Amino acid sequence: MELGQDQAPAQPQPQAQPQGQAQPPAASDQNPGTVSVQARLRMRREQRRAQAIKDAYSHLYEAYVGMGYLRFAPGQNLQHVTYYSWDAEFTRFYGPRLGVTIGGRGYYGSPFVGNNFSSITRPAVSTYAVLGGPEYRFYMQPKYSISGRVMGGWALGNFSGDTNGFGGERLGLWPDGSTYAVTGGLIGEYNVSPGFALRLAGEYFGTGFGSTMQNSFGFTGGFVYRFGKQ
Repeated sequence: MELGQDQAPAQPQPQAQPQGQAQPPAASDQNPGTVSVQARLRMRREQRRAQAIKDAYSHLYEAYVGMGYLRFAPGQNLQHVTYYSWDAEFTRFYGPRLGVTIGGRGYYGSPFVGNNFSSITRPAVSTYAVLGGPEYRFYMQPKYSISGRVMGGWALGNFSGDTNGFGGERLGLWPDGSTYAVTGGLIGEYNVSPGFALRLAGEYFGTGFGSTMQNSFGFTGGFVYRFGKQ
């Protein structure tokens, strides 16, 4: 039978999805190839970072030379003097983090002892120390690290050499002699290259001149040279 001009052919009706049937997964908005490239880039960055850390902190030895500043009590009733110092150290590492340091340093200053019978108001005094102890790197990055350390040893004080024979004790200074020395500090190092770094360290320095305890605080800064492979 022929369709009339006003009669349109029947359109197929969409079939209803049965209830409970799983829907087809939607197309992913992220290209799997892009994810793979990003993962490879992250992996390469981590590999470069790990290699840079290994290059910087796998050296067997570390030598340091620098200068320092310390506020020191030169006598029982005298005001603190500004000590300027040189500092030389050598560290042997037993892994990327743990090392043992030995070093020597010298401190120099001119404390004010007040007006007195000798007319000497600012004699030159000095202190020398030999120290050793453990050092530990607790934070390491390719460009910088943070370490802590404690050391103990021996200190020698020269407080009367510039008193024209009057003696340091008569001017209120500590008596000449040797005593114990202890120190603890926090060390920051910036790596210019794997084998060369700049250091800045805050430090506590304790001594026992005059049978008393001198609690001094200061800092050191200088250059680090690393060499040898673990």
